[in-house]
Parts: sequence; C-alpha cells; structure tokens
Amino acid sequence: MSVPAFLSRLRIPVIGSPLFIISNPKLVIAQCTAGVVGSMPALNARPASQLDEWLHEITETLAAWDRDHPDQKAAPFAINQIVHKSNDRLEHDMEVCAKYRVPLVITSLGARTDVNQAVQAWGGIVMHDIINNAFARKAIEKGADGLIAVAAGAGGHAGVKSPFALIQEIREWFDGPLALSGSMATGGAVLAAQAMGADFAYIGSAFIATDEARASEEYKRCIVDSNSDDIVYSNLFTGVHGNYLKPSVRNAGLDPDHLPESDPTKMNFGGDAKKAWKDIWGCGQGIGAVKGVVPTRELVDRLAAEYAAARKQLGLMG
Repeated sequence: MSVPAFLSRLRIPVIGSPLFIISNPKLVIAQCTAGVVGSMPALNARPASQLDEWLHEITETLAAWDRDHPDQKAAPFAINQIVHKSNDRLEHDMEVCAKYRVPLVITSLGARTDVNQAVQAWGGIVMHDIINNAFARKAIEKGADGLIAVAAGAGGHAGVKSPFALIQEIREWFDGPLALSGSMATGGAVLAAQAMGADFAYIGSAFIATDEARASEEYKRCIVDSNSDDIVYSNLFTGVHGNYLKPSVRNAGLDPDHLPESDPTKMNFGGDAKKAWKDIWGCGQGIGAVKGVVPTRELVDRLAAEYAAARKQLGLMG
C-alpha cells in the first residue's frame, strides 16, 4: 500500500501530533499552511458542539488559503479520536467528522473496525497509534490504513520500545503508511525516521512552544528551559504511562522521582483528565532542541532547513 496522494504533497514528511488541550484551529491552520499535517483531538472542543464550529473554521480557512496560494496548497489536517470506552463523545464527534469529510483520522487507545469503516466510507484514512508490534497487528487486522509507532521518549502517552526495534518489526509485515513518534524536534530526526523505514515523523512537543499553541506561557517557557533530564515517565495521571515535565509535577506538590503507580483499569479522559493535563504538562524527551517560543511557520522553516541540510550532507539531494 502506497502513501495516499494527499499525504504526498507535504513540504516535509511531518505530521503534527494532536496535543490534548493545546491543539486548536489556530495551531492546526498554521501547521497546514506551513506545509505539514496539522492535527487536534476532537475532545479539545468543549462543549461538544464546538467541534462543528472548529471544523468549519479549519476547512473554510484552508480552502481560502488554497485559492490564494494555488502553487503552495495547504497540507491536509487530521482529527484524533480516543476510542477507549471512557470517551462518551465518540459517536457525536464521528458524526461531525463525517460532515466535514476529515481526510485523516488518528485513533488512540483501542482499535475499532466500525470507526475505521466509517472514516473510509467518507473517503478518509485512519492511522492508529500503537506502542508495540502486537498492537500494530491488531490495528491493521481491524482495518486501520496506517500506523503511528509511538516509541520511547514520546510526549504524553508513550511506549518504551526503541524506535529501531519497533519500526524494523512493523516493516517486516506492513508496507502501508507509517509514522514514527518519539523525541523528534529537528529536521535531521525527520530524515532519520525515514531512514529507519517510516514515511513520516510525528512531532508534538516542539509545537507546544509556538505562538499559536493553546498552552500557558509557563508551560512554553518550561519546554524551552528543559531537556530530556527533566522528563518523568508515569501512569499516575491517567492510568496510561506517559512522559511529563518534572517541574510541573513538583508544582503540583508531588515528587517526580517517587511517584506511585496508578490503577490502569481506571483510565479517564474526561473532565478529571483535562484538569490533570492542564496542571501536569505532557512532554517528550526531544525538547533539548527547542530554544525559544516561535511562530509555527518559523518552527517548520527550521525543520525544513535542517532536513534539507541533512539530506545534502548524506548526498541525497535531487
């Protein structure tokens, strides 16, 4: 299976990962018009009726951009759906996505055949995020079109597998669209992801430190001031293991080096989770490359320049 045509027109092979609470239409539009896939979780729209307003804004703005820039059309956008049973909005949010024929749906925390078929029925594709090879096989068996391999060091919910092992194992049996997530914040890392066998780099944390991101200035500054030593891996906050900024954990009155384990059967992605993620800041290990808070286009420009330089260094130009 080849990469769908609408994903082949990217400026650089990057998908901006959906950032819980933080991604909004402003960031998605900025990512797409800069030439990379912009995305956001459906659950960021609150109340649920806001999702229709946001998708209308995104689709209309990107259509206007394409009319004004016929030689530099916007990249497609994606919506993330949490398919875990705790998400009581899934049916509603899928109906809204169908209305706007969302081109790419990213599914998380469970793979569902009915969701995949619904997206494919309106002409979209589904990429499911996974943390190991077994989950990858289940996702494809249930009809997902592509995979997002969430390796060690990724921001928010993340796995523990080396990207070298994870990509190699998946590529032994799967030749469809594949993105790699985990500690990437440079153009060189994007090229490395491709060298390992991925089609795309899946980048999230670097986009938090942008002007358009709906994160607090304290959160953005913490990313700029931190590096991989400032990340802690814990399942305390949502029941699923993820990477978080230690300073935010300390600010919440907890010791990041001595966090208790949570009950994984009590996963929650509703209001309580929103509060947890607002106070406890998700972040990946790649943030040492983030040196300042910048406009999204400036970040993509940097990634594109670094990507081109890395290709040139390896004699891959042309």
